[in-house]
Amino acid sequence: MQLTPNSSSASKPVGLTNRLGGFIDRTFQYWTIAPLVITLLLLVVYPIFQLVRMSVSEVDIVIGRAVWEFVGLKHLETALQDPVVPVALKNTLVFVIAVVIIETLLALTISILVSRSKHLVGLYRTVLLIPLLVPPIAIGTMWRLMYDYNYGFINQVLAVFGSAGLTWTADPKLAMPSVIVVDLWHWTSFMFLIILAGLESLPQEVNEAARVDGATESQILRFITLPLLRPTLVTAIMLRTIFAFKVFDEIFLLTGGGPGTATEVISLYIYDVFSGQFRLGYASFLALGLALIISIFVIFYRRLGRRAQL
Repeated sequence: MQLTPNSSSASKPVGLTNRLGGFIDRTFQYWTIAPLVITLLLLVVYPIFQLVRMSVSEVDIVIGRAVWEFVGLKHLETALQDPVVPVALKNTLVFVIAVVIIETLLALTISILVSRSKHLVGLYRTVLLIPLLVPPIAIGTMWRLMYDYNYGFINQVLAVFGSAGLTWTADPKLAMPSVIVVDLWHWTSFMFLIILAGLESLPQEVNEAARVDGATESQILRFITLPLLRPTLVTAIMLRTIFAFKVFDEIFLLTGGGPGTATEVISLYIYDVFSGQFRLGYASFLALGLALIISIFVIFYRRLGRRAQL
């Protein structure tokens, strides 16, 4: 049987439609994630490429145009000879280690107490989350007023007890501890929120079985709760470490990195190099170095988290 010209021409669009439909079905999963991939390329990959490019270049603004000059590892030599960089790195590590350890212990203790409480649990959670809701710029301003030598609330309380006021943010020995206290007040809520969620997700049947077998509360905490909570703790510590390395607002408002370089952290120094000295290439190199340091900590925590899950 021979096809008429009309039937032959009608079969071509049908075959093309079937092939097109089959192609769409086979590649549908890729089309669905294409917008996400494109967004990541524009908002993540391209800025990282620009950061790496700037870190090996000198960038000057001439007559409204950016002039790029490749300098290779010149910024590395500058960083090695820069006297502020080792001080800023040291202060950053001291700050990160102090706040992460203390906040983890405080948040873990508070989370355990709140999870075991049977009264006013909602009130406790609301009050403990308030510091996390306050913008850092408001926190820095508030604590700067509280630390003021002449009319600050803390020195006024000390005066009531007959003690002389202290120059909290002007004394090189007290400036960093003062900044750490502010960070503890602000970010302990963040750790508390994550750890409490982890505690409430743990199976209670294990604890009940341990109590039936005669285990004390301290034994349950040590041998059951903490081992089961270890993956959550590792995740919380990893996130808090990342945020602590990038601290800026509170130190900028409280001390500005002073007195001298007592509270000069690497993020604050990068801001000064970029905005104050207008050395765009060198600032980009320091920012890239900070990102690499944070990446090392993230890799360490991820490996620690895998071990905790085994």
